[in-house]
Amino acid sequence: MAKKGKYTFIDLSLSIENSAMEGWPPKITRWDHREGARTHGKGIGINPDEFPDGMCQAWEEITLITHAGTHVDAPWHFFPTSEGKPSKTIDVCPLEWFYGPGVVLDLTHRKAGELITDEDIKKALEKINYRISPGDIVLIMTGADKFAYDVNYTNSHPGIGREATLYLVDQGVKLIGTDGYGYDKPFKVMGEEYKKGIKNALWPGHYAGREREYCHIESMANLDKIPVPFGFTVCAFPILIDKASAGWCRAVAIIEEE
Repeated sequence: MAKKGKYTFIDLSLSIENSAMEGWPPKITRWDHREGARTHGKGIGINPDEFPDGMCQAWEEITLITHAGTHVDAPWHFFPTSEGKPSKTIDVCPLEWFYGPGVVLDLTHRKAGELITDEDIKKALEKINYRISPGDIVLIMTGADKFAYDVNYTNSHPGIGREATLYLVDQGVKLIGTDGYGYDKPFKVMGEEYKKGIKNALWPGHYAGREREYCHIESMANLDKIPVPFGFTVCAFPILIDKASAGWCRAVAIIEEE
C-alpha cells in the first residue's frame, strides 16, 4: 500500500518469482552488477575493473508462460470465437476495459472446489447495496491468495461458474477478477467431476466467453485490503503481447481520500 497526495494505491498483484507455487512456475536467471561489468566489458573491449567499483548494470532473464502470476485472460484464451466473431487476443482488447470503477464482492464463504453461482453474486451485491453499472470491474474475493506460497495453492480456490459470469457480463462488466489461482474450479476437481458424468464440469466460466465477450484476471491478491466495497478505481492494463491469449498485469486499486 502506498499514498500519494489524496490517493491511496493498493497492490492487487502477486510477484513473479522462482518460488511461485503455480502449475507452470516461472524461471528467473539473474546477472548481478559484477557479471554486468564482465559481460558489458567483453562487449565493448574493456576490463571489468575499469567500471566504477568493478560493477555495471544488473538484469534478469525470465522464462514463463503468459498465464503466470497475476494476469489478464483474453477472449482468445477461452475459444476461437466469441459472440459469433473471432475472439480478441490480448493486444487488441480495448484499453478502457482495464481501467474503471471497482467493486469487491466477498465470496469467502465459498470453500475450495465449490462453485460461485449467479445467486451468490446477487446476494453479495445486495449485501453491500450496490447495483452493477456498465464498465464496472468486479473483483471476486475468495481469500485463496493467502495460500499463494502453500504447496496446495492451485487447489485452494472456488470456481466462478458460467451463470455467475454471464450475469455480470450481461450487466455490462467486461473485466472480472479473482484472487484464486484460476477462474474456474481447481483442475483436479473439474477432472473428477467430469469423470463422474458431469459433462459441463470443464472450465464453464472460461467457456462462457464463447457466448459473451469479456476478460478476467487470475491470481490477484490483497482484495481484503481494499477498505471499501466500491467507490474506488481499478487499473489492470495487460502487457502488450502480439496475438497472445493473456498478458501479465500489475493490478492496482486506487482509493481517493476524503
